[in-house]
Amino acid sequence: MSSVSPDKRRKMESALEQLKKHTVVVADTGDFNAIEEYKPQDATTNPSLILAAAKMAAYQHLVDQAIKYGIAKGGSEEEQVTNTMDKLFVSFGLEILKKIPGRVSTEVDARLSYDKDEMVSRALGLIALYEEAGIKKDRVLIKLSSTWEGIQAGRELEEKHGVHCNMTLLFSFAQAVACAEAKVTLISPFVGRIMDWYKENTDQKSYEVVLNSVISVTKIYNHYKKYDYTTVVMGASFRNTGEVKALAGCDLLTISPGLLGELSKDHSTVTPMLTVQKAKACDLEKVHLDEKEFRWQHNEDRMAVEKLSDGIRKFAADAIKLETMIKEKMLNVKNGQ
Repeated sequence: MSSVSPDKRRKMESALEQLKKHTVVVADTGDFNAIEEYKPQDATTNPSLILAAAKMAAYQHLVDQAIKYGIAKGGSEEEQVTNTMDKLFVSFGLEILKKIPGRVSTEVDARLSYDKDEMVSRALGLIALYEEAGIKKDRVLIKLSSTWEGIQAGRELEEKHGVHCNMTLLFSFAQAVACAEAKVTLISPFVGRIMDWYKENTDQKSYEVVLNSVISVTKIYNHYKKYDYTTVVMGASFRNTGEVKALAGCDLLTISPGLLGELSKDHSTVTPMLTVQKAKACDLEKVHLDEKEFRWQHNEDRMAVEKLSDGIRKFAADAIKLETMIKEKMLNVKNGQ
């Protein structure tokens, strides 16, 4: 029998180890070597993370393989680049899946954020690439922007194809309600980007800014648990460990390797701030939103409107940078260089 008291044992445990008892910890990175160190359950990627990883020498073989695949598929240059991009995203996902027990999130091109049918088509293409590599769709979450069209694409993928979706770039309560009603698997409210907006657009003190972002996610979590929605909440885009610890107890939290490192060295006590019991006791009313009401409610939230648009633009810009890099490498391969 151990002679170490529970309090002392807790002090010996890192904040990361304590957090894992209350929340599923997810690594937010395309650098799968970083994933091994922190042993998360799941991992998430996005165009910006893949772009950063694709520039690293360690991953050039994946870029080269994807380019060969894209060229072999044939078609126009645009089709070859699109096929290369999808293959590259899945190749990173496959490497990540070798290092985690759970699921990887792979994102559909943000430039399709307002085209429901094209999002569904690209998502099914990504799933087909995973299945060709022997990975069942249960181990993949397809990331879609939380526009109305994206949410309806998520609904169709879940209902008709059994494809699990991770709704990203989520900032408003209206987006969260629409996602729950669409019965998508998971949502990713962007905690840090909410904080960024309040910091840039208000005179609030830093602790008030953090509080706003935490309150936003807490309200969504409480609404979901109070009314027994099956969609789960994964806080994302954290700027500091304070935000992470303030959301301990959330279903999942996706955290960058830098912050995972800080949490692993932090030995302060982590207690669950979000619980089903608290959610059941809160006084939130159940909300239903059709398309018109969704668009109005979302539009009333200036922060959410601006951050959704900004997020789509930034992911699209990084996708274009990645395409440019691929086109140059593709040209070299075709010219025998």
